[in-house]
Amino acid sequence: MAVPSAFLAPVLLFLLCELGPHLAAGHNHPGVECVFFNEDYMTCTWGTRETLTTNYSLYYWYENRSPVVECKRYLQHQSIRVGCYFQQSEVIQFQPFHILINASLNGKTLEIRSRRMDLQDLVKPEAPVNLTIRNMSSNQLQLTWTSPYRKAQCLEHAVKYKSNKDTNWTEHQVKGDIFSFPSVDYEKYYTFYVRSKINSYCGSTQLWSEWSVPVFWGNNSTSKGTVEEQQPWFWIQTVLIPIASCMLLLILVILLVRMERVWVILMPRIPNPSKNFDELFITHKGNFQEWAGVPKDVVESFKPNYSEKICYVSELPPKESYEPLKEGSNHVVSLMPRDSAAPRKPSPYKNSFMGV
Repeated sequence: MAVPSAFLAPVLLFLLCELGPHLAAGHNHPGVECVFFNEDYMTCTWGTRETLTTNYSLYYWYENRSPVVECKRYLQHQSIRVGCYFQQSEVIQFQPFHILINASLNGKTLEIRSRRMDLQDLVKPEAPVNLTIRNMSSNQLQLTWTSPYRKAQCLEHAVKYKSNKDTNWTEHQVKGDIFSFPSVDYEKYYTFYVRSKINSYCGSTQLWSEWSVPVFWGNNSTSKGTVEEQQPWFWIQTVLIPIASCMLLLILVILLVRMERVWVILMPRIPNPSKNFDELFITHKGNFQEWAGVPKDVVESFKPNYSEKICYVSELPPKESYEPLKEGSNHVVSLMPRDSAAPRKPSPYKNSFMGV
């Protein structure tokens, strides 16, 4: 009996809507990727919010060592679990590592068992730092760097470079942390990168670190150090040094002012009064009355406005040398002493003039 197509269409649509999510979750399950970053921490991820429709739970254990443990720190993207974060203390190298991921969807449990993992093969070191270029001779350069990874002897490196006139990168494998560039053109401008990975003596992995910050060398080069090193120096030279200089200058000015005040208090200056009389001797030419501001009428009042007559005074002889003059006598009184031979006593009177 033939089934009408009008009846089959709704049934097929119903089956696709109901069973589609189960089929997708059961057959298109996300893959698990674990990375042990620089042996500091590890993450295991199994998808993104766009590829997942439900939350998965992760359980892990080490072969013949510990029981099954659920993830303690899930990584989420838009409220959907997309991974698990492991601290360094939770990771044991050189022990087979197993993961079980399960989820519950519409009353059914979905389980995804991962493959056996060797964590020493999942180490991804950090990118090299402190790239430095030195001129070893007239046409040879030496590139050195350091790695944040603690076991430097377990690393191998790759150096890539090109000039401003090249179109393709040139890459070299390097065992140590020194790369010699034998021939350089001083008219070119070179760019260098370095990355690292665990060598075959310490693990079997293809997980390379990220490329380092570039280092530059050559003509028209504005830098011979890494950009990572230039940025701190840029801020130091343009911001910190001017601010520190201004602060130091301000502190010196404040200290100078305070020391000047202390010095004036401890050792006061000796006053110099000569400056106060510069106007007297320079401007007024020693005229004290004019310098002191004495009025002219007062000065005129001190000047004399009369004249004196001269009075002559003679010295009188002693009394015993005089003879009385009689009335009516024409005898002239002699002013000379009578006894010229007798010694003459000094007179207490002297010739002088008296003004009347």
